[in-house]
Parts: sequence; structure tokens; C-alpha cells
Amino acid sequence: MAGSQFTEDALEQIKSHGLSVDEVNRHIAVFKKGTPYLNLDRPCTIGDGIKRPDDRLKMRCIEKYREAAVKRRMLKFVPSSGAATRMFKTLIKANNRYDRITADDIKAGILDDESEASEIRTFIDGLRRFAFYPALADTMQRDGISAASILEKGEFKPFLDYLLTEKGLGYGGKPKGLLKFHQYTEAARTAFEEHLVEAAGYSKTEAGECALHFTVSPEHRQDFESLLESVRSGFEKLFDARFTVDFSVQSPSTDTIAVDMDNQPFRRNDGSLLFRPGGHGALIQNLNRLTDDIIFIKNIDNVVHDRFKSETIECKQILCGYLLIIQEKIFHYIDALSQNPPDEPLIEEVTGFVETELSVTPPKAFYNGDREDRRRYLVDRLNRPLRVCGMVPNSGEPGGGPFWVKDRDGHLSIQIVETSQIDPEDDGQQAIQQGLTHFNPVDLVCSIRDINGNPFDLSRYVDTEAVFIAYKSEEGRDLKALEHPGLWNGAMAYWNTVFVEIPQITFNPVKRVTDLLRNPHQAKDQ
Repeated sequence: MAGSQFTEDALEQIKSHGLSVDEVNRHIAVFKKGTPYLNLDRPCTIGDGIKRPDDRLKMRCIEKYREAAVKRRMLKFVPSSGAATRMFKTLIKANNRYDRITADDIKAGILDDESEASEIRTFIDGLRRFAFYPALADTMQRDGISAASILEKGEFKPFLDYLLTEKGLGYGGKPKGLLKFHQYTEAARTAFEEHLVEAAGYSKTEAGECALHFTVSPEHRQDFESLLESVRSGFEKLFDARFTVDFSVQSPSTDTIAVDMDNQPFRRNDGSLLFRPGGHGALIQNLNRLTDDIIFIKNIDNVVHDRFKSETIECKQILCGYLLIIQEKIFHYIDALSQNPPDEPLIEEVTGFVETELSVTPPKAFYNGDREDRRRYLVDRLNRPLRVCGMVPNSGEPGGGPFWVKDRDGHLSIQIVETSQIDPEDDGQQAIQQGLTHFNPVDLVCSIRDINGNPFDLSRYVDTEAVFIAYKSEEGRDLKALEHPGLWNGAMAYWNTVFVEIPQITFNPVKRVTDLLRNPHQAKDQ
């Protein structure tokens, strides 16, 4: 579509997003062409793409971590812009649909979907156990409503109103990071606060500095900053730390145009174009602006109560130490390959390291090349950003997992692959997916500096074809939305990658509000 086919208002919209007409047309071309599926070779398993460190290696990793904590700057990076809407999806649906919800109504099966009715029953039965219940009850009392009384009467609709809407806590429209997740004797903590506490256990320097970076939505940034200022001094005294916290937002230039089901630009009822955020993969730009030595990446909703934090902290230290051990070897080999023309034994040694430690199988042309060609390939392969990714045993959670992936040249590497990247019509690919033994919990430790301490340009290591097409709706009409290669998927496709098995207890995401009733989120066992 030529730029002249856009109206002046549309051209102004495109410009206001920091996009060009050429970029918008490229987005539209992707919708028309469709996204390519990856070519899975096999799932990663223990000993074949996934490392399982023994106790001796774990202790060595922790020692390496402790050495680094003294002299290296570490930072925790937390994508935090996601709204809690999905977390309350069932409650929002019921609240909007029914004028009254009672215990008798639920028992009588007034709700059409039994799974939704079951979730609401679980929510009501555990209401007093949620960390936000005291605040919810106080808000209702402000309007003269006794939470205890109406709960005893079995009147549930007011709880949904006051929890989800601006009449009360407004949780249906807030980001997860601002929701009260865990109850303690002194106060309840939000997910945001729990990340501060957790960071004090593994990203604090010898000088006591704890650095964190949260990516947030523009409309909620002030709320996060206000919360930080209200709790900072208390946590700094408690953990003898100094919290350095930065916030950033996803750039509008990473937004993508939406199209209708005929792949034409989607226009709202007022005639304007619809642009949508480009997904968490767009955050590679935010990550690219950081200058820290070691970066921990973890999702905002994967936090636990204090009584479970020790396992999480030790796991992070092990992952960090493992990264440092691998990084030392990488730097040693880059230096050795760059000093003098390498001999054949060194080439073979480094090739073995790339194959076994970095889980990369070079293309056939590499093995047939002369020594200089192989040296250049190995230096290029080593001289990249490095990430160590925790993998938990598969428990049936939806989402991505670790696979060996083959590119067009026959080059094999390990990747985190989402379900949407796998051809649903290919029985062979589906069979490989069914063999998955581990799951991606989004628990990464990264190094984004080269051997000379200079930051890599992370945009060079993105698989630009690994985009996602999602199906959404707007103003009652279906549409297609384009998302950039996922942050830990295509956006890091050409990084050096190591998968390490970590315990299931370290993975406790909150996808539905009732997940907060699980033991890792409660003050005592239930």
C-alpha cells in the first residue's frame, strides 16, 4: 500500500507513533504473508540441551556468584506493564453479566460455564485468605457495607464490584505489580514490593546497592513511583540496602498496526487507524539501553511469600554462577583464537565447547572449511550476548518450552519456543512438542557485555521473522494484531544460550486470582 493511499490524518497518526509508512507497509505485508513456523528437531531434555548441575557444581556456582557480587554491577529487570484483566477474567465476566450473585445462585448453577462457577466458588471460599481482603473490607465499610455481614448472608456481587471497579480497589484495571499478593504480620505486600525484597537476596552489591528496572505502562508509572517512595525507606532499613530503581515504558515506535480479517488496516468507528503495543519482544529496546554487567530477568507475577524465598534466592545465585563460569570460558577462547593463528587442537577444543556447553551444532560447511574459516565462525559464535535460562519440569502449564531448532542451513541451536511458533497441521512437529519434558518459567540471567566490557547491540541478535500474529477484537469486530519476536524467544534467538534445570518451587505465577490461594502465596500451609 503506497503512502498516498493513507489519508492525511492517518499519515499524522503514523508519524505520531514514531513510525514510517514503509514500516507500516512492512507490518501489513507480514499479515498477508503469514508468519513462518520454526523447524523443531527435538525437545531439549536433561543431558541433551538442558544441564542438571550436581551438588558440587552448584556450590562452585554459588562461590562464583559471591565473588561477582563483590565487584560486578547486577540488576534485576522486570517486565511489569501487563494489566491484571486476564487474572480477573472470570470475575469480570460474572460481575458485568449478573445484577446479583448469591451462594444459592452458584449452587443452583446460574453460571453457564461450570469451570467459571468453580473458580468463583473457590474465590469466595478463600476470600478472607487474600492479602487484599482487609483493604477490600475497609473500602466497603467506607460506604457503610459490612463485608463480614454480607459474606455471611451469601451476597457476593458487592465483593466483585468493590474489588474490580473504581467504586473500590479498581483491581480489574490495574497492573499486576500494584496488587496486594501476600499477607504479613506488619502489612500486605504487592508483587512490586516482593521483587524488591527478592532482589535484596541476590542482586545486592558489597556496597549494599540493589538495582532494579521495571518496564511499566505510561498511565501507571506514577503509581509505581509513588508506591516505591512509600516503601523504600522501610525496606532499606530492613535489608541494610540502598534501592536504585528505574522505570521505563515501551516506546510507541514499537507499536504495530492492526488489520481486519482481509488484511486491510483496521479502522475504528471514527475512521482512525488502530495501533497496538508490539508485545513484550519490544522490550529488547529497553534492555538494550541498560549498561549493567549481569541482568536477572523475571516476570512480575512470579514471586512467593517470604517463607519460600530461600529456594528462589539460591536458585538465582546458582544460575548467575553458572553464567559466570561459561562466560570465563568464552572470553578465554576468544582471546586464544585472536592471539595467533590457532592450531588444530585448539580449534577442535573450542568446537567441542560450542557443541556441548552452548548446545550449538554448526552447519556442515563449517566442518569442511579451512582452519581460518572455522576460526572466524567460532569467534563470531562466541562473541555474543549470553543468557542462562532456568527450566522447570513440565507440569502442564501453557506457554513456551526448550527445543532444538534447525534453520535453513541445517544449523542446530537451542531455543525457547512458543506454541504459536509450531505448525499445528504438521503431525511430526506436534509429536515433537508432545515430547516436551520442561517448561520455560521466564527465569534468566544475562550478560550483555563483550570481552572488552563494551555493550552488545542487542538488535543484531533478533530473529526478525519470529513475529506473532494474534487474533483480537475492537469495537465488536475481529482483527489481527502483530507482535514483535518475544523477548526471550525471537528477540534473543541469536544469543549464546544455556538451559539449566531449576526446581518447580521457583515457578509460582499468578495467572488467575485464585492462584494466590496456593501455599507459596500464603502465610501458612493450608
